[in-house]
Amino acid sequence: MRALVIGGTLFIGRRLVERLLEEGHSVAVLHRRKTERLPAGVEELVADRNDGEAVKRAVAGRRFDVVFDNVYDWERGTTAAQVEVTAHALGEGLQRYVFMSSVAAYGEGLDHVEEDPLAPDDHPVAYVRNKAASERVLFMLHRERGLPVVTLRPPFVYGPGNPFYREAFFWDRIEEGRPIIVPGDGSRLMQFVFVEDLVWTCLRAAAEPAAVGEAFNVAHERPLTQTEVVMALARAAHKQARLVYVERERIEAAGGSVMGPQRLYFGVYFDVPPITERVEKARRLLGFTPTDWEAALRKTYEWYRAHHVRQRQDYSFEDSLLEPG
Repeated sequence: MRALVIGGTLFIGRRLVERLLEEGHSVAVLHRRKTERLPAGVEELVADRNDGEAVKRAVAGRRFDVVFDNVYDWERGTTAAQVEVTAHALGEGLQRYVFMSSVAAYGEGLDHVEEDPLAPDDHPVAYVRNKAASERVLFMLHRERGLPVVTLRPPFVYGPGNPFYREAFFWDRIEEGRPIIVPGDGSRLMQFVFVEDLVWTCLRAAAEPAAVGEAFNVAHERPLTQTEVVMALARAAHKQARLVYVERERIEAAGGSVMGPQRLYFGVYFDVPPITERVEKARRLLGFTPTDWEAALRKTYEWYRAHHVRQRQDYSFEDSLLEPG
């Protein structure tokens, strides 16, 4: 298989590239700027995906069986128009166009199935509306031009190599014996998918004929409370966690940030209104079977111990929340 990965240098894309190489496929990566971070044997193509003509020039004379559209520009946003430009530039002769969407495309709510409506184009959160609108455009191209699209909707992705300060946020504090601030009563739900399971699903979506024209939720089946998540992270580290519950109103009034880096109190984007999903469709059509949550966390912690470079932390904001209100 000749595969093109759009965005193959970080986390999900990097692991996808490695898996493709392990399975003997020919791999090219398209991204905005040259890098030395690609594995040996990968062809590097440089173009800004916002420029359809530049993309066409970059891939001129090459034919791909599968495109994995895996990147999101967190600085500028990746809009539906940009995704459409890429699909037009690369769509000819494809067997599969696998698009990495998100559970956020639903906008809000619990227990979503794939047939549920996606968030509207005027949703106030750019990431939400961009993912939802991109899916609508791709499925329109599927209906009108036969683009063999598959979309995947993961929730929080975790695992070795995660560049977001999420698992490491808690392990840094647990290792230092610091208390963990838990917003509210700790009952807010979170849902996760292990990076290895998500990459496996990408490959299955590229190979399974029944996947064409379909969207798939991809996650551990059971959502967890924030308290359960912190306790599981502590177990993976063979440590005890000391949880301190702080009212969200107090955190917000003090200027707490869900994105950081300043005044981050619960991992990057980890304290947001819950959106959860059901995964029966991926089980039925793709044979999806998620890795055991606790086992996957242990693998992730092993990577953290071997590779994570702990930065000097300013705990003054957290300390202020720990003081009696």
